[in-house]
Amino acid sequence: MKKTVLAFSRVSPEMAERLQQDFNVIIPDPKKGDLNEQFNEALPHSHGMIGAGRKLGREQLESARQLEVVSSISVGYDNYDVSYLTERGIMLTNTPDVLTESTADLGFSLIMSSARRVAELDAYTKAGKWTRSIEAPHFGTDVYGKTLGIVGMGNIGAAVARRGRLGFNMPILYSGNSRKTAIEQELGAQFRTLDQLLAESDFVCLVVPLSEKTKHLISTRELSLMKKSAILVNIARGPIVDEPALIEALKNGTIRGAGLDVYEKEPLAESPLFHLSNAVTLPHIGSATDETRQAMADRAYANLRAALLGEKPQDLVNAQVWKG
Repeated sequence: MKKTVLAFSRVSPEMAERLQQDFNVIIPDPKKGDLNEQFNEALPHSHGMIGAGRKLGREQLESARQLEVVSSISVGYDNYDVSYLTERGIMLTNTPDVLTESTADLGFSLIMSSARRVAELDAYTKAGKWTRSIEAPHFGTDVYGKTLGIVGMGNIGAAVARRGRLGFNMPILYSGNSRKTAIEQELGAQFRTLDQLLAESDFVCLVVPLSEKTKHLISTRELSLMKKSAILVNIARGPIVDEPALIEALKNGTIRGAGLDVYEKEPLAESPLFHLSNAVTLPHIGSATDETRQAMADRAYANLRAALLGEKPQDLVNAQVWKG
């Protein structure tokens, strides 16, 4: 008898077809009524779940008494109550590694576009304002040779650092919970406390996971430690930055600019950030390439399939639930 899988976010037709080869698949459809109602109706019948972007914990999963695995199509898992899933013996899997390079590309593009005011001057040109040579009020700042500070030297942080060091001859500083001797040897990276990093860096790139410890890691005090010429880039999670504090810092010139792919509230339809010429704002596209999203989907499918067939998934977040 086939087990039942609930897709808790949109999946591609290709993914749906693959799932249907092995499982009974429930995919909520907006044409059939309220998505939350369909989701709740499917929970008691579901052995596995696959998707991204929905908070899942005790309140949402109380009726999912047959649930064995939640396969997230993401690296981060702050949307899931890991303690509750572990308490229930429910496996949680994610998709690490496959989006490292794409997200690092995006992070460095935010560094470049913020420094050279790409989005602002693109809009300026398209608005027909380019009537003579650009002068000092529209000048950007160099990237080559400037100091790059990485807050959170994991895989993505290291990939951003390589782009900076090997491509742009940038001295690399980093902060985090532990020293990364391999990166220090490879790139000449130097460890700093967060305060030291903020004070010394020309570009600060945030790549830490979201937790109680890192929520509002960057607020008014931390922004005041940065150089007035510095640029903050966030490709981690929105709540790591105190957004009102950042908006104020951008307005009053505490820092030069910001490049943002993530926000405290997502999706974000309106924000004071959208009206600031020194903020580059993107709609959470760190992994949004055809190749990377396909690789993430493949990895999530493989994790789900393994779990429901009694095999240990490759990317098991809460390994203590595995009884194999």
